[in-house]
Amino acid sequence: MGLSEQVPGGGAEAGRTLPTSANGDVVQLTVPALTGFLGVVRTATAGLAARLRFTLDEIEDLRIAVDEACVMLLSLPGPQPPVAATLTCRFRVLDDALAVTVSAPVDDKAVMPAEQSFAWQVLTAHAAEVTGHAEAGQATVGLRKPRRRR
Repeated sequence: MGLSEQVPGGGAEAGRTLPTSANGDVVQLTVPALTGFLGVVRTATAGLAARLRFTLDEIEDLRIAVDEACVMLLSLPGPQPPVAATLTCRFRVLDDALAVTVSAPVDDKAVMPAEQSFAWQVLTAHAAEVTGHAEAGQATVGLRKPRRRR
């Protein structure tokens, strides 16, 4: 698991610094796709949001939204055959918001919950511009949490 500005994992990507996007810096966290590691994701989310001077309410909203996105993905059927899957949270710092993309490998037939589900209602209550899809063995939830200007 790693919280860094580097691409995690092995192969040709290992150790390569993530590019700074045109819209801001990128921080990527990768953990095993197990619920026991969600505390690490919640702590990293809150820590980054605090460092970016989000208000306490904004930090809590973001932490809840990211946690719900992770739980949503972990509830989907895993890839077949089973592999040691990871959950990746990519945080992109914008001038007025923090954009978060959570992704995990899933079964090719996995389907995201309906937008009327409780999970989606939690996401949309705590973040803006929530999106999600599952295709080609990968499920992704994207969200954007604006912050107030001071």
